Order: sequence, then C-alpha cells, then structure tokens
Amino acid sequence: MMVARQNVRFDMTFRTSAAAISLVALLGFSSALSAQQAKTPSLEEILERLDANLNHYDASVPSFFCDEHVVSQVEHGSRTEDTTVTDSIFRLRRTLDPDNTTALVESRQIKTVNDKSPTSQKMDGPTMLSGAFEGGLAVVSLKQAACTNYKLQRVHKKRPADPYVVSFATVLMPQNTARCLLKENSKGRVFIDPASMQITHLELTTPHHVITPGDIYRSPFIGERVITVDYAPVLLGGETFWMPSTIDLRVTSGAGTFHKSIWSFRAAYRNYHKLEVKSRILPGFKKPAR
Repeated sequence: MMVARQNVRFDMTFRTSAAAISLVALLGFSSALSAQQAKTPSLEEILERLDANLNHYDASVPSFFCDEHVVSQVEHGSRTEDTTVTDSIFRLRRTLDPDNTTALVESRQIKTVNDKSPTSQKMDGPTMLSGAFEGGLAVVSLKQAACTNYKLQRVHKKRPADPYVVSFATVLMPQNTARCLLKENSKGRVFIDPASMQITHLELTTPHHVITPGDIYRSPFIGERVITVDYAPVLLGGETFWMPSTIDLRVTSGAGTFHKSIWSFRAAYRNYHKLEVKSRILPGFKKPAR
C-alpha cells in the first residue's frame, strides 16, 4: 500500500521510477497469483509422500531417548479417584529380529512416580498407552489402504499455507482385518504440513472400543476412545524426524448416565537425543621417576 501511494504522488516527476515500481508490483502480483493457483496434490500423491516418509522413518530413525512426563488418571462421576504422575527416560531402540528384520522397541527407565522414587520399573497407572512411536504414522498410508477409506478435505485456495487435512474411516472385513493396524472400527483425520509433507497432528476416534473383553458369563465393557498426537521436528544424528511432542488418550464409558467413567492419559516428550555409546582410549600414566 505504501508503494501505491508513492506512485500516485510522484508519477509526474519520477516516471522511470514509477514504471519500475509498477513492474515490481505486477511481478509480485503474478507470483502471488501463481502461488494461489499452484496445483494442490491429489490424495494419491499425498499418500505416496506419507508412505515415503514412513519408509524413511522405519529404515533410518536411530535408537534414541527423551524425557517423558505422563499424567494418568480415572474419574468416576464427578470424582477423580486415582491420579499417577510418572517421569521417565523414554527409549526407542532398533533391534534385529531372528528373521533379519528390524523392530522398533519402546521402553523406559522410570525416575519418579508422584514425585517419589519408584518401587519398580513397571509402568503403572489407571490408563496406559503404547505403540504410538512404532505405528502412529502408519495410520494414514498406502499400506493401510485396503483397510481404510481416505478423503482429502477441500483446500482453501486463498490460504495455500494451511495444512492438508486427510480424514479416514476403517473398513474392516474378515479377509483384511489381520493385516490392519486398527483392529476396531475407527475414524479420524491427520493434518499435514504442505512444506515438509509431514504429519503434524493425528486424531483417532474409536466409538465402540472394547475396554474389557467379554466371556460366556458377561458382555464386553465398551467405551469411546479418542487419541490425539501432536508431532514436532527433532534433529537426531544430523537428520530431522517428526516425533510425538504430546499424546492424549481419553476413554469414556457410560456417557450421559450417572455411572460415567473417564480414563485419561497425557504424555509430553522433550529433549530428544540419539542413543549411542561413545568410548575413548585414555593415555597411560607415566611411571614416576625415582
């Protein structure tokens, strides 16, 4: 706007400068128009890129450790009956299986439980969640296309920097369930950064999650499960990987009744470091002179 006002005010005295400024403004407008008209990738192209990211993560992410802070609790009605706060050193290790395939194994060293020294190294609490580092990014991928319907939400052409949003819903059948990452009917969406094409946010809802399996004497205990994961870039060994920064789990049973119960799990992850062993040879001590 300042350039436009200057052009009007001084067009009789500075014709050459005004023309140059007009040309710059025109080029700027053309660039902006081109950016707005830039072709949005198709759903197939986005899934292919997410698959490439997932393959790179599986093949290249090094063993690492980070700080983990977990708040796990259960509420019955209006009362919070149990809360466990755990601080740990979380680890993800690359291990070689007997069939020469690589697995990513989660573990942790618990430092404190409710601000006290732990009595054991077994992670305990009203609510637990595992596997987000191993399988979270695979929820939206070509590998799960046989189990899941994907849909690319409409992209606003005037906001090209907005994240791409892909919604999904499982399609579970007897012939494909064994190969599916999600074993219960679920739905959700992911937000994808258009610059890096990395998933920045995941939402997953399982409306009828089996909290406790049933048997011949009783029916299964069912509730709604909602998982959200926020991802952030982390530098490990000279490469950038997108890792969970926060993970939230909320399971609700008896919604709308006097017997409503909520189990929740919230974890925060910080201070990522590559897990490696360094050694050095210390010089020998000289024999003291006599």
